[in-house]
Amino acid sequence: MIVAETGPALEGPRILLRPASSEDARRVFTWYNDPEIVAPYDRFSVDTYEEFERSVREAPGDPTSLAPRFVVALRDGDAPIGVVGHYVPHPVLETVDVWYVIGDRRARRKGYATEAVTLLVRHLFATTPFPRIGATVDVENRPSLLLLERVGFQREGVLRSALFHHARWHDIAVYGVTRDDWATRHPTA
Repeated sequence: MIVAETGPALEGPRILLRPASSEDARRVFTWYNDPEIVAPYDRFSVDTYEEFERSVREAPGDPTSLAPRFVVALRDGDAPIGVVGHYVPHPVLETVDVWYVIGDRRARRKGYATEAVTLLVRHLFATTPFPRIGATVDVENRPSLLLLERVGFQREGVLRSALFHHARWHDIAVYGVTRDDWATRHPTA
């Protein structure tokens, strides 16, 4: 059985972030191997199902893993619509980065990714000592840039020619939110 993150689901108004189950694995795997979902703003390579399943299963023990940590599911239905993750991007810096994909095309542009990132960041600030949470995004990925700003991340800079895909180098925007800024913008109820 594949399990991305242990513990209870994280509940939002419309979605849940929950551990991935064996039933989720095939659907999520198809998103990872769909160039129209992954490739517009990131590198794309095809994994085998066994490699994918192993990476998700091992992710809880590997803070640098880029495997999904949670499935994004609607509260009124249990089928996954996306995935979110987090990883430690640098061995010395005290930060963690988040990432997100709404793989179900019918669920896009409805605010689910915004809600998922908000839940994930809240969870990370509540369960880790990190003073900052970051994200890196291709500067051409306007929807993702706007999502991060909407949630409260600030653009901190640009890594020029930092990611090669689609036969050329792409600039990557660096975003971050500190624990203090998050608490001001998202006070607990």
